[in-house]
Amino acid sequence: MTDTSDHRPIRSFVLRQGRVSHAQARHLEELLPVWGIPYRPEILDLDAAFGRQAPKILEIGFGMGETTAAIAAAHPENDYLGIEVHTPGVGALLKEIAERSLANVRIIQHDAVEVLKDMIAPGSLSGVHVFFADPWHKTRHHKRRLIQPPLVALLASRLKSGGYLHCATDWEDYAVQQLAVLSGEPLLVNTAPETGYAPRPDYRPQTKFESRGLRLGHGVWDVVFRKVESGEPRVESGICAPKAR
Repeated sequence: MTDTSDHRPIRSFVLRQGRVSHAQARHLEELLPVWGIPYRPEILDLDAAFGRQAPKILEIGFGMGETTAAIAAAHPENDYLGIEVHTPGVGALLKEIAERSLANVRIIQHDAVEVLKDMIAPGSLSGVHVFFADPWHKTRHHKRRLIQPPLVALLASRLKSGGYLHCATDWEDYAVQQLAVLSGEPLLVNTAPETGYAPRPDYRPQTKFESRGLRLGHGVWDVVFRKVESGEPRVESGICAPKAR
């Protein structure tokens, strides 16, 4: 038998499911069939999934869903597709959807790379959010970080011309890596070429965890790139060390 272990993909996550509360379990049972989209290795019709034509924003790793729900509630003109592997987080976002009566959020509980490759059509997304992904801070674990050149190339291919990719992190060396990786993708251009790191956009709310970190003097960095328009010259931006905000 051939050993294929060396060809297995490196996962950017480890399933630590944790405790699912009674409320989360109830919402998983009742609402995941309503607002969830099962993984299938076929292109998803996003307009059909949301029941309308509107800009589609993808979020990878929405955690417990508070930020996703807040953004969706503040921007009903957009549709938001959240991808998360952890069951408690899926249950928590379903609870937010129910309590806020959100009609513009859908969830896929599956590996984001497989969803992107198999379900999301090229040029179909208006934006992608990757907020506070696991920094895998030990050097030997950096290979597990989500933001790597192959994924960024895949994300860029799924964006419409002019669509954006927004990463945020509170881990300094991950901010440096994110800026370097996105700067190396030829389909993307930095929206903050002079500073490298963008001011926090108004649409991204500040989480309680983030606010506490800022009070303690921790840094938070937003990296926002845009997919170049057809025929648009790509302006190179400098890669600079991050400055805490």
